[in-house]
Amino acid sequence: MHGLSIDVATAAERTVVENLVQLYIHDFSELYAGTPRGDLGPDGRYVIDIPLERWWGGAADHVPLLLRVEGRLAGFALLNASAHGRAAVDYNIAEYFVVRKYRRTGVGTAAAHAIFSHRPGRWEAAVMRPNLSARVFWERCIRSHPKATGIEIADRNNFTWNGAIFRWVIAPG
Repeated sequence: MHGLSIDVATAAERTVVENLVQLYIHDFSELYAGTPRGDLGPDGRYVIDIPLERWWGGAADHVPLLLRVEGRLAGFALLNASAHGRAAVDYNIAEYFVVRKYRRTGVGTAAAHAIFSHRPGRWEAAVMRPNLSARVFWERCIRSHPKATGIEIADRNNFTWNGAIFRWVIAPG
């Protein structure tokens, strides 16, 4: 996609990611009905329950990315190597967010494809059960990547995860 850039977020950009996470949690809050998750704190901000410090703690397997279109912020991706199952992965899409302005424009798919292509290996993305639009997005996105092979979709409902887990491999080259 023309004008799309994906860069590793620097320590100085951590607050940018934290600000985008506020929008991300806002979007998720409708999926948390009936639970304390997604409640606003007394300062009017969402409590961030994502351990963001891990992405700036020097761990090589935690990669914070900022998505931009024509230089304007369009979202973020947080990658790590934590699998939801027993099989190891090279990359897990821990969190992925595209601001509403850029949704359904191809930005989310183009960014994900670029991220995958830049990092060949075993991938995973887990989608919580009530997030049906994300499930549809990830299935289409993964299946449409020209180098995605071995695509598996597991449905889990246990104490560690409740929802779909996508696993696939991106071939090098």
